Amino acid sequence: MKNGKELGAVIERLLTSFEKVLYEEDAQFLENMKKRNVPAGELEKYRFWEWTQGVGLFGVWKLYDATGDERYLHILTSYYDRQLAVGLPGKNVNTVTPLLPLAFLAERFGDARYLAVCREWAEWILESFPRTPEGGFQHITSDCVNEGELWDDTLFMTVLFLAKFGAMTGDIRCLEEAEYQFLLHVKYLADEKTGLWYHGWSFSRGDHFAGAFWGRGNCWVTAAIPEYLSIAPVSPSVRRFLVSAWERQAASLVRLQEADGMWHTLLDDPTSYVESSATCGFGYGLLRGVSMGFGKSEWAESALRALPPILALTGEDGVLGQTSYGTPMGRESKDFYKQIPIRPMPYGQALEMLFLMESRHFLERRGAAKEA
Repeated sequence: MKNGKELGAVIERLLTSFEKVLYEEDAQFLENMKKRNVPAGELEKYRFWEWTQGVGLFGVWKLYDATGDERYLHILTSYYDRQLAVGLPGKNVNTVTPLLPLAFLAERFGDARYLAVCREWAEWILESFPRTPEGGFQHITSDCVNEGELWDDTLFMTVLFLAKFGAMTGDIRCLEEAEYQFLLHVKYLADEKTGLWYHGWSFSRGDHFAGAFWGRGNCWVTAAIPEYLSIAPVSPSVRRFLVSAWERQAASLVRLQEADGMWHTLLDDPTSYVESSATCGFGYGLLRGVSMGFGKSEWAESALRALPPILALTGEDGVLGQTSYGTPMGRESKDFYKQIPIRPMPYGQALEMLFLMESRHFLERRGAAKEA
Protein backbone atom coordinates (compact mmCIF):
# COMPACT_ATOMS: atom_id res chain seq x y z
CA MET A 1 0.00 0.00 0.00
CA LYS A 2 1.45 3.35 -1.00
CA ASN A 3 1.47 6.22 1.48
CA GLY A 4 -0.05 9.65 0.93
CA LYS A 5 3.19 11.17 -0.41
CA GLU A 6 3.61 8.41 -3.00
CA LEU A 7 -0.01 8.74 -4.08
CA GLY A 8 0.56 12.46 -4.45
CA ALA A 9 3.35 11.81 -6.95
CA VAL A 10 1.05 9.60 -9.03
CA ILE A 11 -1.67 12.27 -8.88
CA GLU A 12 0.80 14.78 -10.33
CA ARG A 13 1.54 12.40 -13.21
CA LEU A 14 -2.17 11.99 -13.83
CA LEU A 15 -2.67 15.74 -13.79
CA THR A 16 0.12 16.30 -16.31
CA SER A 17 -1.46 13.70 -18.57
CA PHE A 18 -4.93 15.19 -18.13
CA GLU A 19 -3.69 18.66 -19.08
CA LYS A 20 -2.55 17.21 -22.40
CA VAL A 21 -5.81 15.38 -23.15
CA LEU A 22 -8.01 18.25 -21.94
CA TYR A 23 -7.70 19.70 -25.43
CA GLU A 24 -7.40 16.40 -27.29
CA GLU A 25 -10.01 15.70 -29.93
CA ASP A 26 -12.28 12.65 -29.77
CA ALA A 27 -12.34 11.83 -33.47
CA GLN A 28 -15.22 9.36 -33.26
CA PHE A 29 -17.43 11.78 -31.32
CA LEU A 30 -16.70 14.62 -33.73
CA GLU A 31 -17.44 12.38 -36.72
CA ASN A 32 -20.83 11.51 -35.19
CA MET A 33 -21.53 15.21 -34.78
CA LYS A 34 -20.61 15.89 -38.42
CA LYS A 35 -23.07 13.20 -39.50
CA ARG A 36 -25.75 15.24 -37.77
CA ASN A 37 -24.77 18.17 -40.02
CA VAL A 38 -23.55 20.33 -37.16
CA PRO A 39 -21.94 23.43 -38.75
CA ALA A 40 -18.19 23.75 -38.39
CA GLY A 41 -18.52 26.88 -36.25
CA GLU A 42 -20.81 25.10 -33.80
CA LEU A 43 -18.68 21.97 -33.84
CA GLU A 44 -15.78 23.96 -32.42
CA LYS A 45 -17.88 24.70 -29.34
CA TYR A 46 -18.41 20.99 -28.66
CA ARG A 47 -14.80 20.04 -29.35
CA PHE A 48 -13.49 20.46 -25.80
CA TRP A 49 -16.69 20.91 -23.75
CA GLU A 50 -18.19 17.55 -22.85
CA TRP A 51 -18.61 15.27 -19.86
CA THR A 52 -15.10 13.88 -20.36
CA GLN A 53 -13.61 17.30 -19.66
CA GLY A 54 -16.14 18.07 -16.94
CA VAL A 55 -15.33 15.04 -14.79
CA GLY A 56 -11.60 15.74 -14.98
CA LEU A 57 -12.06 19.40 -14.15
CA PHE A 58 -14.06 18.39 -11.08
CA GLY A 59 -11.00 16.42 -9.99
CA VAL A 60 -8.77 19.44 -10.61
CA TRP A 61 -11.14 21.58 -8.55
CA LYS A 62 -10.92 19.10 -5.68
CA LEU A 63 -7.13 19.23 -5.90
CA TYR A 64 -7.19 23.02 -5.71
CA ASP A 65 -9.75 23.02 -2.89
CA ALA A 66 -7.63 20.60 -0.85
CA THR A 67 -4.25 22.24 -1.43
CA GLY A 68 -4.78 25.85 -2.48
CA ASP A 69 -2.07 25.31 -5.11
CA GLU A 70 -2.37 28.07 -7.71
CA ARG A 71 -1.26 25.69 -10.49
CA TYR A 72 -4.55 23.87 -10.26
CA LEU A 73 -6.50 27.11 -10.25
CA HIS A 74 -4.66 28.21 -13.38
CA ILE A 75 -5.68 25.01 -15.22
CA LEU A 76 -9.30 25.70 -14.35
CA THR A 77 -9.48 29.40 -15.13
CA SER A 78 -7.46 29.06 -18.34
CA TYR A 79 -9.82 26.38 -19.57
CA TYR A 80 -13.03 28.24 -18.76
CA ASP A 81 -11.79 31.57 -20.07
CA ARG A 82 -10.78 29.91 -23.34
CA GLN A 83 -14.08 28.08 -23.74
CA LEU A 84 -16.20 31.11 -22.89
CA ALA A 85 -14.33 33.03 -25.60
CA VAL A 86 -15.04 30.25 -28.12
CA GLY A 87 -18.68 30.03 -27.07
CA LEU A 88 -20.52 27.21 -25.34
CA PRO A 89 -22.26 24.36 -27.17
CA GLY A 90 -25.88 23.31 -27.14
CA LYS A 91 -27.27 22.30 -23.78
CA ASN A 92 -27.75 18.63 -22.88
CA VAL A 93 -26.94 16.13 -20.13
CA ASN A 94 -23.26 15.84 -21.01
CA THR A 95 -22.51 19.47 -21.80
CA VAL A 96 -23.82 20.44 -18.35
CA THR A 97 -21.00 18.46 -16.67
CA PRO A 98 -18.28 21.17 -16.90
CA LEU A 99 -20.68 23.52 -15.08
CA LEU A 100 -20.17 21.72 -11.75
CA PRO A 101 -16.55 22.84 -11.19
CA LEU A 102 -17.44 26.21 -12.73
CA ALA A 103 -20.11 26.66 -10.05
CA PHE A 104 -17.54 25.98 -7.32
CA LEU A 105 -15.24 28.57 -8.88
CA ALA A 106 -18.06 31.11 -9.15
CA GLU A 107 -18.93 30.60 -5.50
CA ARG A 108 -15.35 30.80 -4.24
CA PHE A 109 -14.25 33.86 -6.22
CA GLY A 110 -17.52 35.64 -6.98
CA ASP A 111 -16.75 35.85 -10.71
CA ALA A 112 -19.80 37.47 -12.30
CA ARG A 113 -19.11 35.88 -15.72
CA TYR A 114 -18.98 32.40 -14.30
CA LEU A 115 -22.06 32.96 -12.17
CA ALA A 116 -24.04 34.29 -15.15
CA VAL A 117 -23.25 31.19 -17.18
CA CYS A 118 -24.25 28.93 -14.29
CA ARG A 119 -27.52 30.81 -13.82
CA GLU A 120 -28.38 30.62 -17.53
CA TRP A 121 -27.83 26.87 -17.65
CA ALA A 122 -29.66 26.23 -14.36
CA GLU A 123 -32.69 28.14 -15.69
CA TRP A 124 -32.58 26.08 -18.87
CA ILE A 125 -32.51 22.85 -16.87
CA LEU A 126 -35.52 23.96 -14.84
CA GLU A 127 -37.58 25.37 -17.70
CA SER A 128 -36.53 23.65 -20.92
CA PHE A 129 -34.78 20.35 -20.22
CA PRO A 130 -36.52 17.57 -22.22
CA ARG A 131 -38.55 15.42 -19.86
CA THR A 132 -39.65 11.82 -19.71
CA PRO A 133 -43.03 10.79 -18.33
CA GLU A 134 -43.14 11.60 -14.59
CA GLY A 135 -40.84 14.56 -15.19
CA GLY A 136 -37.48 12.81 -15.37
CA PHE A 137 -34.50 14.35 -17.12
CA GLN A 138 -34.43 12.68 -20.52
CA HIS A 139 -30.87 11.58 -21.26
CA ILE A 140 -30.41 13.85 -24.26
CA THR A 141 -26.79 14.04 -25.40
CA SER A 142 -24.87 15.94 -28.06
CA ASP A 143 -25.47 13.25 -30.66
CA CYS A 144 -28.62 11.41 -29.52
CA VAL A 145 -32.09 12.44 -28.28
CA ASN A 146 -32.89 9.22 -26.32
CA GLU A 147 -36.56 10.12 -26.09
CA GLY A 148 -38.31 8.92 -22.95
CA GLU A 149 -35.13 7.40 -21.47
CA LEU A 150 -33.55 7.65 -18.03
CA TRP A 151 -29.83 6.79 -17.76
CA ASP A 152 -27.86 6.28 -14.57
CA ASP A 153 -25.08 8.78 -15.38
CA THR A 154 -27.50 11.74 -15.59
CA LEU A 155 -27.28 12.20 -11.83
CA PHE A 156 -23.54 12.87 -11.88
CA MET A 157 -23.44 14.72 -15.19
CA THR A 158 -26.35 17.13 -14.70
CA VAL A 159 -28.12 16.86 -11.36
CA LEU A 160 -25.05 17.50 -9.20
CA PHE A 161 -24.59 20.87 -10.90
CA LEU A 162 -28.24 21.80 -10.35
CA ALA A 163 -27.95 20.85 -6.67
CA LYS A 164 -24.76 22.86 -6.27
CA PHE A 165 -26.24 25.94 -7.93
CA GLY A 166 -29.31 25.69 -5.72
CA ALA A 167 -27.21 25.33 -2.58
CA MET A 168 -24.92 28.26 -3.37
CA THR A 169 -27.71 30.64 -4.44
CA GLY A 170 -30.52 29.49 -2.17
CA ASP A 171 -32.70 28.72 -5.21
CA ILE A 172 -35.24 26.31 -3.75
CA ARG A 173 -36.43 25.33 -7.23
CA CYS A 174 -33.04 23.84 -8.05
CA LEU A 175 -32.82 22.03 -4.73
CA GLU A 176 -36.28 20.52 -5.05
CA GLU A 177 -35.73 19.49 -8.66
CA ALA A 178 -32.40 17.83 -7.85
CA GLU A 179 -34.00 15.96 -4.97
CA TYR A 180 -36.84 14.75 -7.19
CA GLN A 181 -34.47 13.57 -9.91
CA PHE A 182 -32.48 11.47 -7.46
CA LEU A 183 -35.66 9.88 -6.13
CA LEU A 184 -37.07 9.19 -9.60
CA HIS A 185 -33.83 7.65 -10.85
CA VAL A 186 -33.67 5.36 -7.82
CA LYS A 187 -37.27 4.33 -8.50
CA TYR A 188 -36.63 3.25 -12.08
CA LEU A 189 -32.97 2.25 -12.19
CA ALA A 190 -32.07 0.57 -8.88
CA ASP A 191 -32.63 -3.19 -8.95
CA GLU A 192 -34.88 -4.36 -6.14
CA LYS A 193 -32.99 -7.64 -5.62
CA THR A 194 -29.37 -6.54 -5.71
CA GLY A 195 -29.32 -2.76 -5.28
CA LEU A 196 -27.20 -2.50 -8.44
CA TRP A 197 -28.30 -0.01 -11.08
CA TYR A 198 -29.42 -0.71 -14.61
CA HIS A 199 -27.84 1.42 -17.32
CA GLY A 200 -31.19 2.80 -18.35
CA TRP A 201 -34.98 2.67 -18.38
CA SER A 202 -37.24 3.21 -21.39
CA PHE A 203 -40.75 4.48 -20.75
CA SER A 204 -41.84 3.55 -24.26
CA ARG A 205 -40.49 -0.01 -24.04
CA GLY A 206 -41.27 -0.44 -20.37
CA ASP A 207 -37.96 -2.18 -19.69
CA HIS A 208 -34.30 -1.74 -18.80
CA PHE A 209 -33.11 -2.38 -22.38
CA ALA A 210 -30.62 -5.28 -22.22
CA GLY A 211 -30.89 -5.34 -18.42
CA ALA A 212 -27.18 -4.67 -17.92
CA PHE A 213 -25.52 -3.78 -14.65
CA TRP A 214 -22.84 -1.79 -16.45
CA GLY A 215 -19.76 -1.00 -14.38
CA ARG A 216 -19.04 2.64 -15.17
CA GLY A 217 -22.73 3.52 -15.11
CA ASN A 218 -22.97 2.10 -11.60
CA CYS A 219 -19.85 3.94 -10.45
CA TRP A 220 -21.41 7.31 -11.32
CA VAL A 221 -24.12 6.49 -8.78
CA THR A 222 -21.66 5.25 -6.13
CA ALA A 223 -19.92 8.63 -6.41
CA ALA A 224 -22.95 10.85 -7.05
CA ILE A 225 -24.96 10.02 -3.94
CA PRO A 226 -22.23 10.98 -1.42
CA GLU A 227 -21.33 14.04 -3.48
CA TYR A 228 -24.96 15.14 -3.63
CA LEU A 229 -25.47 14.72 0.10
CA SER A 230 -22.31 16.74 0.77
CA ILE A 231 -23.35 19.52 -1.63
CA ALA A 232 -27.02 20.17 -0.94
CA PRO A 233 -29.35 20.23 2.05
CA VAL A 234 -32.01 17.51 1.86
CA SER A 235 -34.77 16.43 4.21
CA PRO A 236 -33.83 13.73 6.76
CA SER A 237 -36.18 11.23 5.12
CA VAL A 238 -34.68 11.73 1.65
CA ARG A 239 -31.19 11.50 3.05
CA ARG A 240 -32.09 8.26 4.78
CA PHE A 241 -33.62 6.89 1.57
CA LEU A 242 -30.59 7.75 -0.59
CA VAL A 243 -28.07 6.43 1.94
CA SER A 244 -30.04 3.19 2.02
CA ALA A 245 -29.97 2.94 -1.78
CA TRP A 246 -26.21 3.62 -1.74
CA GLU A 247 -25.63 0.98 0.95
CA ARG A 248 -27.56 -1.70 -0.97
CA GLN A 249 -25.52 -1.03 -4.08
CA ALA A 250 -22.25 -0.93 -2.12
CA ALA A 251 -22.96 -4.28 -0.45
CA SER A 252 -23.35 -5.92 -3.85
CA LEU A 253 -20.24 -4.20 -5.19
CA VAL A 254 -18.12 -5.56 -2.37
CA ARG A 255 -19.48 -9.04 -3.07
CA LEU A 256 -18.73 -8.80 -6.81
CA GLN A 257 -15.20 -7.39 -6.53
CA GLU A 258 -12.51 -9.60 -8.05
CA ALA A 259 -9.80 -11.06 -5.81
CA ASP A 260 -7.25 -8.68 -7.37
CA GLY A 261 -9.37 -5.64 -6.44
CA MET A 262 -10.88 -4.85 -9.86
CA TRP A 263 -14.49 -4.86 -11.05
CA HIS A 264 -15.87 -6.15 -14.36
CA THR A 265 -17.47 -3.96 -17.02
CA LEU A 266 -20.60 -6.11 -16.52
CA LEU A 267 -20.59 -6.33 -12.77
CA ASP A 268 -22.27 -9.72 -12.49
CA ASP A 269 -20.54 -11.32 -15.50
CA PRO A 270 -17.01 -12.58 -14.73
CA THR A 271 -16.51 -13.37 -18.44
CA SER A 272 -16.57 -9.64 -19.22
CA TYR A 273 -13.29 -7.76 -19.00
CA VAL A 274 -12.22 -5.91 -15.85
CA GLU A 275 -12.42 -2.16 -16.35
CA SER A 276 -10.31 0.52 -14.74
CA SER A 277 -12.49 3.65 -14.84
CA ALA A 278 -15.38 1.88 -13.11
CA THR A 279 -12.96 0.42 -10.56
CA CYS A 280 -11.65 3.91 -9.79
CA GLY A 281 -15.20 5.26 -9.51
CA PHE A 282 -16.17 2.52 -7.08
CA GLY A 283 -13.04 3.04 -5.01
CA TYR A 284 -13.71 6.76 -4.88
CA GLY A 285 -17.41 6.44 -4.09
CA LEU A 286 -16.96 3.75 -1.44
CA LEU A 287 -14.30 5.75 0.39
CA ARG A 288 -16.35 8.93 0.11
CA GLY A 289 -19.42 7.22 1.51
CA VAL A 290 -17.65 5.42 4.36
CA SER A 291 -15.91 8.68 5.32
CA MET A 292 -19.37 10.25 5.59
CA GLY A 293 -20.57 7.45 7.89
CA PHE A 294 -22.44 5.37 5.32
CA GLY A 295 -22.43 1.57 5.35
CA LYS A 296 -19.80 -0.62 6.96
CA SER A 297 -16.32 0.62 7.77
CA GLU A 298 -14.75 -2.48 6.24
CA TRP A 299 -16.07 -1.45 2.83
CA ALA A 300 -13.22 1.06 2.79
CA GLU A 301 -10.81 -1.87 2.72
CA SER A 302 -12.50 -3.15 -0.43
CA ALA A 303 -11.94 0.25 -1.99
CA LEU A 304 -8.27 0.30 -0.99
CA ARG A 305 -7.80 -3.19 -2.45
CA ALA A 306 -8.32 -1.57 -5.85
CA LEU A 307 -5.26 0.65 -5.43
CA PRO A 308 -2.52 -1.86 -6.39
CA PRO A 309 -4.07 -2.98 -9.71
CA ILE A 310 -5.00 0.58 -10.67
CA LEU A 311 -1.50 1.85 -9.92
CA ALA A 312 -0.08 -1.06 -11.93
CA LEU A 313 -2.23 0.00 -14.89
CA THR A 314 -0.98 3.60 -14.69
CA GLY A 315 1.91 4.33 -17.02
CA GLU A 316 4.84 6.62 -16.33
CA ASP A 317 3.13 9.04 -18.71
CA GLY A 318 0.14 9.21 -16.35
CA VAL A 319 -2.21 7.37 -18.72
CA LEU A 320 -4.53 4.77 -17.21
CA GLY A 321 -4.86 1.53 -19.13
CA GLN A 322 -7.79 -0.88 -19.36
CA THR A 323 -10.38 1.90 -19.78
CA SER A 324 -13.43 1.28 -21.96
CA TYR A 325 -14.44 3.79 -24.62
CA GLY A 326 -17.58 5.92 -24.24
CA THR A 327 -20.50 3.54 -24.04
CA PRO A 328 -23.99 4.16 -25.43
CA MET A 329 -26.99 2.12 -24.32
CA GLY A 330 -26.87 -1.63 -24.85
CA ARG A 331 -30.40 -1.87 -26.15
CA GLU A 332 -30.80 -5.56 -26.90
CA SER A 333 -27.87 -7.63 -25.67
CA LYS A 334 -25.51 -7.50 -22.73
CA ASP A 335 -22.78 -8.76 -25.04
CA PHE A 336 -22.77 -5.25 -26.52
CA TYR A 337 -20.81 -4.07 -23.48
CA LYS A 338 -18.16 -6.74 -23.96
CA GLN A 339 -17.46 -5.38 -27.44
CA ILE A 340 -16.73 -1.80 -26.34
CA PRO A 341 -13.05 -1.20 -27.16
CA ILE A 342 -10.38 -0.52 -24.58
CA ARG A 343 -8.50 2.74 -25.13
CA PRO A 344 -7.00 5.56 -23.04
CA MET A 345 -9.65 8.17 -22.27
CA PRO A 346 -9.52 11.43 -20.28
CA TYR A 347 -12.19 10.24 -17.87
CA GLY A 348 -9.95 7.30 -16.93
CA GLN A 349 -7.34 9.69 -15.56
CA ALA A 350 -10.12 11.87 -14.11
CA LEU A 351 -11.70 9.05 -12.11
CA GLU A 352 -8.28 7.83 -11.01
CA MET A 353 -7.44 11.31 -9.73
CA LEU A 354 -10.63 11.31 -7.66
CA PHE A 355 -9.91 7.81 -6.35
CA LEU A 356 -6.29 8.55 -5.42
CA MET A 357 -7.18 11.86 -3.79
CA GLU A 358 -9.85 10.21 -1.66
CA SER A 359 -7.47 7.33 -0.85
CA ARG A 360 -4.79 9.77 0.24
CA HIS A 361 -7.22 11.65 2.47
CA PHE A 362 -8.55 8.43 3.94
CA LEU A 363 -5.09 7.04 4.70
CA GLU A 364 -3.95 10.33 6.21
CA ARG A 365 -7.01 10.52 8.46
CA ARG A 366 -6.54 6.92 9.53
CA GLY A 367 -2.86 7.55 10.26
CA ALA A 368 -3.68 10.62 12.31
CA ALA A 369 -6.31 8.72 14.28
CA LYS A 370 -3.78 6.00 15.14
CA GLU A 371 -1.29 8.59 16.38
CA ALA A 372 -3.88 10.37 18.54
